[in-house]
This record gives sequence, C-alpha cells and structure tokens, in this order.
Amino acid sequence: MNSTPINKSNTLVLGGKGKTGSRVVARLQQLGWPVFVGSRSGDRIFDWEDRSTWSAAIQDMHTLYVSYFPDLAVPGAVDAIRTLTDLAIANGVQKLVLLSGRGEAEAQECEKIVMASPLDYTIVRASWFFQNFSEGYLLEPIVAGHVALPAGDIPEPFVDAEDIAAVAVAAITEAGHSRRLYEVSGPRLLTFKEAIEIIGRQTGRTIVYEQVPMEAYKAMLKAYDLSPDFIWLISYLFTEVLDGRNASLANGVQEALGRPATDFTDYVKRTAGSGVWDPITA
Repeated sequence: MNSTPINKSNTLVLGGKGKTGSRVVARLQQLGWPVFVGSRSGDRIFDWEDRSTWSAAIQDMHTLYVSYFPDLAVPGAVDAIRTLTDLAIANGVQKLVLLSGRGEAEAQECEKIVMASPLDYTIVRASWFFQNFSEGYLLEPIVAGHVALPAGDIPEPFVDAEDIAAVAVAAITEAGHSRRLYEVSGPRLLTFKEAIEIIGRQTGRTIVYEQVPMEAYKAMLKAYDLSPDFIWLISYLFTEVLDGRNASLANGVQEALGRPATDFTDYVKRTAGSGVWDPITA
C-alpha cells in the first residue's frame, strides 16, 4: 500500500450510477476530483449496447473506471472489453481500473486483455456484493419475509461495495497501485441462509430462507417477468460461480487500503438503520 497522492486528472466512471460506480463517483467528488459519469443519462453518454457512443464518452479522459453491465460473465463481454481497451489506447487514456468477478472464466479473460495492453491498470476482482441484499433483486423478498434461492450450504465471502469503491478510488488517486490485481472479499464465509439470518436478527424480524431447485427458481423469475438475459445470468451465477470455487477469503482490501475488509454484520447494522428492510405496511 502506498497512499502518496497523484495529480488530479479527468476520470470517467462507466456504470457511474450502479452499486460500485455510484460510490466511486461520490468518493471522488468528496476529494474534489474531476469525475464524470458515463451512462445512458450521465455527464458523458455511454451505452454498452451502442458502441457509437464510446469514443466521444472517453475523449479527454486520463482514467476509466469500468464496471461492465450486467456482468463480465455474459456473452459478448470479452469482445466489448477488448474494443473499449483498444479505443482507450487510441484516445489517449492512460489508466484503466476494471471491476472483475471472482471465479468467472470470462471475467479473467477480460482481465488478461487489460493487463496485456500498454495502459496502466488496476484490477479489482470481487466477490458477491453485500449490497445485493439491500439494493438488488433480493431486497423485495427480504422485505416480504421469505427468501427462496437455489443456494445451499456452500459459503461465499460476500464483500462490501463500499470497500470495492475505496480500493478503486485508491487506485485512481494514489501512487502504488499500478499494474496490481486486488482480489477482494469480506473477512468471513457465510451461506445465503446465514446472511439472511443475520439480517433477521439485526432487524428484529423473522425472515424465512428456503432452498429451492434451480428449475423452480428460474420459473419463479420468469413469472416475475424478468428478462431472459437476467434469468440466464442469475442461473449462471448460482450454478457455476457459487459452486464452492470462491469459498475462500481474499486479502485485497488489506493490501490496497491497509485495513481489514468490512464485516457483513457491520454492513447489516449500518443498512438496517435506513429502514430499507422494514416490512411494507398498508
């Protein structure tokens, strides 16, 4: 870890309204950093599905923070990252900070593309976010008091998106993170059932956790009119990535920031105070 500051320079956050991107933007703004949001409705119009928007969005940028939507695991992500990296080089971008995923073969292919380029880079390879329980599709069933998932006793080292953002911002604003790969996780392994139980205890609620077969879960997602692409991604994550391959702790937060990663219970206490998990009453 090296906390020596570097000169402020234009930074574009792709996915600047997402779970990690919004936090990266907020932290950079607090530092008075020249930061721009790259999204369909951001400071710089950027649409992953419309490559004609890419070159203009990255003009005059020194650094890119890249959070690919919806996930680096989806078909087409590798080609998109290759194209974006080539455009970044051609347009004078100097540094790329890539959010990657643990245990995803496609994500690692994307990492290799960035690492093989002449760009300065930092890779943040992350576990499943804490915030999927409070800002993602798991929020509604938690509020309803019944969470059904195709996940059993295989644990995951869930990680705080705040920690991911802190690592990314350190890479953008400080020396010492050049050409580094930080694999980040939380400080302990938890099953989904255990995570839901912690939320229940901290909120004083009874939240039932039910393990369901994958086919039944996919049918339930379809009944909620979720897109086929989203259903495919969730199915992939639960059958492939959450198969035990990530059931180990990583030390990237400590390496990058010089402090331990945030514990899940601390996140739950912090988040419960917002009322986001309170049951909806008529």
